[in-house]
Amino acid sequence: MIHIRSREEIEIMRKSALMVSATLTEVAKMLKPGITTLSLDQMAETFIRDNGGKPSFKGYNGFPYSLCISVNDVVVHGFPGAYELKDGDIVSVDCGFYKNGYHGDSAYTFAIGNVAPEVLQLLKVTKESLFRGIAQARDRNRVGDISFAIENFTARENPYGVVRDLVGHGVGKNLHEDPQVPNYGKRGDGKRLKEGMVLAIEPMINLGTKDVYTANDGWTVKTRDGKASAHFEHTTAVRNNRGEPLSSFDPIEAAEQANPELNTSYYTTVADVTMQ
Repeated sequence: MIHIRSREEIEIMRKSALMVSATLTEVAKMLKPGITTLSLDQMAETFIRDNGGKPSFKGYNGFPYSLCISVNDVVVHGFPGAYELKDGDIVSVDCGFYKNGYHGDSAYTFAIGNVAPEVLQLLKVTKESLFRGIAQARDRNRVGDISFAIENFTARENPYGVVRDLVGHGVGKNLHEDPQVPNYGKRGDGKRLKEGMVLAIEPMINLGTKDVYTANDGWTVKTRDGKASAHFEHTTAVRNNRGEPLSSFDPIEAAEQANPELNTSYYTTVADVTMQ
């Protein structure tokens, strides 16, 4: 069932989505070589609960943590643990915040220190593909218009793998709702978009093959060829002329730029993107 949210519901969701952004901002402040991914998860859970929310992910279908932390060749759903981040790593941090009956969901991939140029370019393209997908989340379009915008931009000049096994989704009272939002597809295909729908748009793009596999823990999804993967996500409201992100990268980017351990030389912001 696809839900059309009222103005009041969307404003509640905006608050949850912005709290995800605030949590990811706190993560950005902490990131450095030597820090364990588990310590990031523990901080995030404390921050979420101190702000009156619940971690959307913890306990979801048995997932045991508050954050999905996915390093290098991990696409999504990585477990926080004893791994110490190191110079040259990229790390995707995916977070959900639940309060007042509604979820927010967003993800951001960070580059630590001296990351290889081809991996920085992957982050740039993946982040920009998210914005291009959001531009198509408008009333009377179809899901396939979002999917095509992401895939077409990603693959137009880059031999990247657009993950097909995992997709974006509706979000609201439940963390995952209809419709599914693939990152590949054709213009004019799929469910009709209507103003008031809220979607988690989340391109997952691999440096090499699109093929992935799930590790023995039943959650951690990795690239089949061991090459890097990037992931960016916004909770997005369908509007009349274009999608409206309810989460925000602005505070994350400010914290990222203020942290000397993070590499922002690849940088793409919303202002950099010419919407198609």
